[in-house]
Amino acid sequence: MADSLAPDAVKPLLRGRFGHVYLYEEVCPSTQRLLREEAAEGTVAVAEEQTEGRGRLGRSWQASARTSVLVSVLLLPRVAAARLPELSLIAGGAVAEAIAELTGIEPVIEFPNDVLIDGRKVAGILAESSEGRVVLGVGVNVNQTSEQLPEDARTEPTSLRLELGEPVDRARLLVEILVRLERAYDAWATDTSASG
Repeated sequence: MADSLAPDAVKPLLRGRFGHVYLYEEVCPSTQRLLREEAAEGTVAVAEEQTEGRGRLGRSWQASARTSVLVSVLLLPRVAAARLPELSLIAGGAVAEAIAELTGIEPVIEFPNDVLIDGRKVAGILAESSEGRVVLGVGVNVNQTSEQLPEDARTEPTSLRLELGEPVDRARLLVEILVRLERAYDAWATDTSASG
């Protein structure tokens, strides 16, 4: 299976507005840093490998090249700042739904930002907000072998490949995440009952 998240592999599959501005790097320090201040909402930044990937609380996020979905999405929500932390759960739900759709595996969300399969971490979310813009980073362990997963992780890691016993199409998974994230984000951003 040709496994790439390059624009020509992903853009033909897109089904919503997220990702039509699609920034791609083979290797970068962090996809979070690819999204410039002037970027439009729904701009997506993707890399095959990050050299300085981060998780919550400054923890590192490590993944071998071309084994993961490493993506950041720029959001410009018009909601009270106090609601912004909810976006980690919104993204976690979108990731869990996308994994279930593609693999049949039903992950669970561990508050505030991890997605687990049988207690093992398969994905993490990093939401960073500043002056009304939110950069939502998602890292999913997709096709790692057990040797490619970090041994010193706080929560035991796993990958979709290890859970399924076969590789997973990363481009399709990325598209499913973006579709579900867009849908959940739109519902959340227009939920007037939650506004303060």
